[in-house]
Amino acid sequence: MSFDVGVALTWILFLALFPITFFWLRRAWRILVRKDFSDVALKHGKSPENPARFAPYAAAINLICGGITGFVIVGVITATFEYDTWTAIAGSTIWLKFMLDFALSRHAHPFMFRKRA
Repeated sequence: MSFDVGVALTWILFLALFPITFFWLRRAWRILVRKDFSDVALKHGKSPENPARFAPYAAAINLICGGITGFVIVGVITATFEYDTWTAIAGSTIWLKFMLDFALSRHAHPFMFRKRA
């Protein structure tokens, strides 16, 4: 195996799964157990008016995506996943998590029209 750009990017993706999984599972823990809603559905750093309303959705997103990436880590370490399989699962999960968080934050902060003077 020769060291090239593809191998370097593969290692970066695999090693990045560890902190990504940790932060997502920690965020789910904070929402579900500690009832800390400070990171729920943020838009420009501001919480929605009622973050507890959107907390179960944010917790589910973080818990499911963190569990999937943890499953991918175990699958790579035990060599049960082939390269194409684990990179597809990991990449799709990361993108899906970003899109779902974005959609939740936009749903929690509805667009309001301003009155014209």
